[in-house]
Amino acid sequence: MDKLKLKALYADLRPDLDQVEMELSNCVSSDAPPLTEASLHLLEAGGKRIRPVFVLLSAKFGDFSIDRLKHVAVPVELIHMASLVHDDVIDDADTRRGRATVKAEWNNRMAMYTGDFLFSKAIASLSQIQSSYAHKLLADTMVELCIGEIEQVEDKRLYNLTSRDYLRRIRRKTALLISVSCELGALASGVDEKTRVHLRNFGYYVGMSFQIVDDILDIVSTDEKLGKPAGSDLLLGNITLPVVYARNEASVAKLLERIQSGDTSEETRHELLAILRKSDGLEKAKRISNLYLEKAMAELKNLPNCTAKRSLQNIALFMSKRKF
Repeated sequence: MDKLKLKALYADLRPDLDQVEMELSNCVSSDAPPLTEASLHLLEAGGKRIRPVFVLLSAKFGDFSIDRLKHVAVPVELIHMASLVHDDVIDDADTRRGRATVKAEWNNRMAMYTGDFLFSKAIASLSQIQSSYAHKLLADTMVELCIGEIEQVEDKRLYNLTSRDYLRRIRRKTALLISVSCELGALASGVDEKTRVHLRNFGYYVGMSFQIVDDILDIVSTDEKLGKPAGSDLLLGNITLPVVYARNEASVAKLLERIQSGDTSEETRHELLAILRKSDGLEKAKRISNLYLEKAMAELKNLPNCTAKRSLQNIALFMSKRKF
């Protein structure tokens, strides 16, 4: 995703996001220098900060206070970061966003401790918000996220994975945290319940659409744009929606058999990408992504007209229609 184009869609949030960024840096400091160093390594890799953006934009429908909202925006980003660190260990990934991962820069043990540290810091930051519902909401989301991680491990090389299995997994791994980002932002700013529910649903549908597009891009994009080898998820045995829809094609099925038998060479990767790019699976997956996007747009129609509503719409469209 072109971060510059995306950031232009929420440029008016820049001062608030700068405060969130400062709070993130402060939050990951500890008495253990290696933990601080590894956490800052993640922060400095950048990222789109989509979840904090959704927190702040959702809060614009109520009583906006960055001093209060930063204690919501920071936890959701820390949880996202922690999940990425753990993912990189599970997937044995050496690069993310074009930079060395924590497990590559240090080791697996350090990466796991860093992820656990970030989870703990997320909970500590949210403690500044006096709402038992907010705490339960975030805790439940963390549990679901962990279940999603386990499901992905259990589903590795499960080539008969159903579309329902896939959608359930990305709900836990991606969509719920984006949905909660919207709901917590609304909750912390005193937004009325009806509007809060529409924002929560909007976040969920955007998250589903976003992850499907992400999995499509893992096939159609380039190594340089992805910051990691294209098709790497497939070689690791992570079956995504385009593959679910394309696996009955003879050429795809033959290559999947080779991968299942242990052939994960560069030649196989390029061959698989070339075949998948010509398959019907991509178009079918895009249609499902678009259906979720339409549902997200329908939720926005129920919200009061304001600048934040237009920003949410533009960001959702950009995230779900991006080409890289």
